[in-house]
Amino acid sequence: QVQLVESGGGLVQAGGSQRLSCAASGRTFTSYIMAWFRQAPGKEREFVAAVSRYGVRIYYGDSVKGRFTISRDNAKNTVYLQMNSLKPEDTAIYYCAADQAIGTIFREAGEYDYWGQGTQVTVSS
Repeated sequence: QVQLVESGGGLVQAGGSQRLSCAASGRTFTSYIMAWFRQAPGKEREFVAAVSRYGVRIYYGDSVKGRFTISRDNAKNTVYLQMNSLKPEDTAIYYCAADQAIGTIFREAGEYDYWGQGTQVTVSS
């Protein structure tokens, strides 16, 4: 199994940028598809972005496409989420997730096997 620890959250003004990191430990990092989800109060967990095991395939949720960038550094066992042009509606707890399946990259939270504890991102207007 793998343990995931997110960092980099905090308070940022609208229009600003922030980078989240998720450090993985345990099983070989390249065994996992990695993703970011977010959950705002009173809302369901939302798919943000995902990256395949070697970074070849990347997918984004419609609400962040063109503003957020997911990347992974397999040498550092870390996945990143660069968030630009932040909006107040981006305010949420952001979670890192890992899926040990081979092939399909899922957008559904239920398909992911391991989760971090989450990091709060607050965007002020």
